[in-house]
Amino acid sequence: MPFAGNGLRAAAMAGLLVASATAQAGLFDDEEARKAIVELRARVAALDEENKGRITEVAEAKTQILEQLALLRRSLLELNNQLEGVRGEIAKVRGDNERMLRDVADLQKRQSDVSQALDDRLRALEPIQVSLDGAEFTVEAAEKKAYDEAIASIRSGDFEQSTAALNAFLKRYPDSGYTASVNFWLGNALYGKRDYKDAVTTFRNFVTAAPEHPRAPEALLALANSQAEMKDPRSARRTLEDLVKRYPDSEAAQAGKERLASIK
Repeated sequence: MPFAGNGLRAAAMAGLLVASATAQAGLFDDEEARKAIVELRARVAALDEENKGRITEVAEAKTQILEQLALLRRSLLELNNQLEGVRGEIAKVRGDNERMLRDVADLQKRQSDVSQALDDRLRALEPIQVSLDGAEFTVEAAEKKAYDEAIASIRSGDFEQSTAALNAFLKRYPDSGYTASVNFWLGNALYGKRDYKDAVTTFRNFVTAAPEHPRAPEALLALANSQAEMKDPRSARRTLEDLVKRYPDSEAAQAGKERLASIK
């Protein structure tokens, strides 16, 4: 029995030792856990502070970026305004250049027109060499134009107009190289409009003034015809006889001989 009691005590002591060891182990585990929790909290706090710092830095960086973006937008806006201004200036310059080019073109055209008009006036003042009825002489451009227009009216059969034009020519250019020819054609125009009396006077004056003129024989034949139309056969015969005598080799003289045979 004593042996059994000792066994019980030993077992109880062993139990106490185990319990004591277990309690000590529990205390050690709680301390470690508390330390771990403290360290974890410290690390969380540090991380939180670090994150707060980073958030602040990010916020500041974002603010700076936004400010820079705003500045960039203002710069871009100013640049765009400047570009628009430059475009406006370029458009204005182009418009000014186009107007200037038009003005220059107009000026050149006016200058060309003035030069052409001046050249025309100078040419109108320059004498023109003319050859007519075997004679050569110089006339003004306006003088030649007046003569050509008067002759054209005779050829068209407008004897009223041609008579007026030829008389106006003689009045305007009394000393013209065309004078003899104008008088000859004036006689024909008067004959054409049946003004035989004035035709007789004109043809007679023509032959008297220019007896050597190539058309003098034709003028005498026309004079005789005018006299015959005036019922003056005697004067007509005398004129035809004078024609045959003075210009025997002319075609007008041959026609005059035939005309003499028909006048009684």
